[in-house]
Order: sequence, then C-alpha cells, then structure tokens
Amino acid sequence: MHAFDVLGDPVRRRILELLAEGERSAGDVSGVIRAEFGISQPAVSQHLRVLRDAGFAVVRADGTRRLYAVDAAPLREIDAWLDRFRGFWAPRLDALATEIARGRRARREQDDDPGSEP
Repeated sequence: MHAFDVLGDPVRRRILELLAEGERSAGDVSGVIRAEFGISQPAVSQHLRVLRDAGFAVVRADGTRRLYAVDAAPLREIDAWLDRFRGFWAPRLDALATEIARGRRARREQDDDPGSEP
C-alpha cells in the first residue's frame, strides 16, 4: 500500500498522532479511537495492522500487552518526496509572514500614537 493511501485515512492519521506522543498499548489506542470515531475494537486493530504492515508503526510484546510506537522511516521518505514541492509554497508562506509582521508593526505604531483614532 502506498504511503499516502495509508495516511489518507483519518483514523490512521489519528493513531499516528497518538503514537507520536509515545509508545501506547493497543488497548489504549483502541479506547481513544473508539471514543473519537465510534468504530469497533476489531476495526481499530485492522488500522493498527495496516500501519504496522506499511512500516509506520512497530509493535512489541510486554507480557500480554502489545505496545505500539511510530517508526519514523516512512515519514522521512514522505518528507523527502514532499521536499521537491516545498519551493511552490515556501515563498508564499514567507510573503505571508512578512505581511503579518507589517500589520502587527502598523497596529503597534497606531497604538503608540496618542493622536490616532481607534
């Protein structure tokens, strides 16, 4: 399965967000996802399996528990793929940041000028 197919699903993206906070048990992940998305425990398990099979998550046994964590390697591959497109939006984001700073500066100057109207 292609990485973007894996990440295209909102449940799997949310699971990765949870795992990015640190290692979590399958039961913990399942509880959060079931509460947020209203899906069954077997459905959550299938999403975890897809993430594991695609290399986005790793699992280790801790007694009877299964602990999941993010594997960053596929995320680095996606970042490298996206890198060739950053040139399209980076200058626009820089220009936006400049305009925001100008607006803030103009407001400060207006607030500091006692003769200006609100």
